[in-house]
Amino acid sequence: MEELAVGTRVDHPRYGEGIISKNKITSYEIFFERGGKIEITKRNEDMEVIDAPAEKPKNSLTLAEVEKVLRYVLEEQSALQEIVPLGDKWIGGNMLLQPSNLSLKPKEIPLENFFHKIVMLRDRLRVLEQNINSHEKLTDEEKVNLQQYITRIYGSLTTFNILFANKDHYFVGAKS
Repeated sequence: MEELAVGTRVDHPRYGEGIISKNKITSYEIFFERGGKIEITKRNEDMEVIDAPAEKPKNSLTLAEVEKVLRYVLEEQSALQEIVPLGDKWIGGNMLLQPSNLSLKPKEIPLENFFHKIVMLRDRLRVLEQNINSHEKLTDEEKVNLQQYITRIYGSLTTFNILFANKDHYFVGAKS
């Protein structure tokens, strides 16, 4: 059976005549004279179309349209993270934190987990930077002062640049 539009009149042997009120992914919501509101799977072959609207209204977005909208919103909110590769020599490695007191247990952390947190920190700093730059109520002087703090944070994080596979992803502090 072809896709039916909202407003299509159908006849069902059990529920009688009805009108499609919602076109869901796998089912139709139909208001029947005898049965009230009932959801019927699109695979149901018992229904017969009595009258279809002259022009099928566009009642849903295509998957491509939904993806396009989602991608736009996520990019605008900086929620899509850039894929940042870990340096090859660190893949599968662990970071060992050994306390000076040898009676205490060391802590071992997979480098991939640590690296992911570093990348998240970098991305959140970038979002903070964007929010500062686009803030309506901050003066230019206040924006510059806040930017200097962020630049110093990037400078403090340059130690972790050894983990990155590409120099394009490095933290960069103030350049002298």
